[in-house]
Amino acid sequence: MLSPYFEEKQRLIGRPLLFIVFFILILTLMRGTCMAGSEHQKMIHDMAHKVMPFDISKTTHIFEMTETGGIQQVIAKDSNDTEQIRLIREHLQHEAVRFRNGDFSDPASLHGSSMPGIKELAAGASKMTIEYSPIPNGGQITFTTHDIHLLTAVHRWFGAQLSEHGADATYR
Repeated sequence: MLSPYFEEKQRLIGRPLLFIVFFILILTLMRGTCMAGSEHQKMIHDMAHKVMPFDISKTTHIFEMTETGGIQQVIAKDSNDTEQIRLIREHLQHEAVRFRNGDFSDPASLHGSSMPGIKELAAGASKMTIEYSPIPNGGQITFTTHDIHLLTAVHRWFGAQLSEHGADATYR
């Protein structure tokens, strides 16, 4: 049996030690989650060529959520890379037609069919205006809707893409 002096010392030392162990455990779990996210982003980056004809390393995806939907842009990092710009524009023009018809199979094949918002967008495509337009260094697709559920679906879909594309994407 310990003397009251040693019991008090053990109690005072035990609490900070318990806190330190708990803190290290939380950091370890967070690191594992971040690494899993990084690994998933690398997988998306490596598989992008199966869906997109341009080199994802030479482009940036930009997602802007608006009050009526959103704007998805893809731009070439090098404004003189006319080949990447041509490939971006052809791809986005083609995707806009598919999206208008409710066909979101390309993003689903890359990100998975359970990607947030994708099922709602496919089912509600007729309630949206989906337009392609060329922009300097690339192209963009504008999604417009007055249906609150589709608006939420566009925003969820953009958020998921931002997360999954990692360093290849940004928001405005």
